[in-house]
Amino acid sequence: MRDVSSKKHTLRTARAQATLRVSPSTIPLIREGRIDKGDVLESSKVAAIWAAKNTSGLLPYCHPIPVEHVRADFELGEDSIRVTVEVKSIYKTGVEMEALTAASVAALNAYDMLKPIDEALRIESVELIEKTGGKSSFLRPKTESYRAGIVVASDRAATGQYEDLSGPTAEERLLEFNIKTQSYTVVQDEVETIRQTVVSMSDAEKLDIILIIGGTGVAPRDVTPEAVSPLLQVELPGIAEAIRSYGAERNPYAILSRSLSGIRGKSLILCLPGSPHAVRESLLAVFPAALHVLDLLQEASPEGASALHG
Repeated sequence: MRDVSSKKHTLRTARAQATLRVSPSTIPLIREGRIDKGDVLESSKVAAIWAAKNTSGLLPYCHPIPVEHVRADFELGEDSIRVTVEVKSIYKTGVEMEALTAASVAALNAYDMLKPIDEALRIESVELIEKTGGKSSFLRPKTESYRAGIVVASDRAATGQYEDLSGPTAEERLLEFNIKTQSYTVVQDEVETIRQTVVSMSDAEKLDIILIIGGTGVAPRDVTPEAVSPLLQVELPGIAEAIRSYGAERNPYAILSRSLSGIRGKSLILCLPGSPHAVRESLLAVFPAALHVLDLLQEASPEGASALHG
């Protein structure tokens, strides 16, 4: 099975439709409840709900998910039964297969109940009508890339005691969203050094997004929050909360992070934990949603940007 452990929970919906062709003479029998096996539509509705909840048991590569809503609607035509199934879940993977399976089984159940009286039965189609949720729902195509600055705050990396691996991890992850790193530097854990570097990237270079990596813990030399907090004109606490929440599901020590984020001028500033793994998880937690902030900042006029800053 595909590894979805790094994915986030989002609202997932899907609608699927199946059409069963029947003899015209069968439709009145269904309407009037004169089918020996019972109520075709009500029984098929129950079958659809059961199928949606048990899809992973039928399809070996389909992940088990918490199905939180199933609705099956039936439309009787002159010579057809059309079932439309809607499925919802808040989870890491989509519910397309649950909807398709539910629609298929509803049609099969109707077929089974009608076959003693109708030899012209034919399941004509099963198709996905709509799906929402997941990363693709929040991505917007852009013809131009955003420009990033990366500041790695680490005494040991700055003095050559070990190789910086966190910066390249962030750079690679940003490229997945067409964000190109224009400025990259490694500095020691000094408040003024960090502060001057961030101001230069924001005010002089006018970069769209600035990542400060490292120094967000509780050690004596972890001073990134103290350096960056006074620079922010607008704080975005939800981003930092998302980083901690995502990390805590995978590592209990993530609650010790003092990550913060906000806006200065037209730059989005994110302070992230220092390890390569934590950097990757933090960016997984906030992207692609953070692209919306970049869109707003880029589209805003100077007056609009001032309004964003309160």
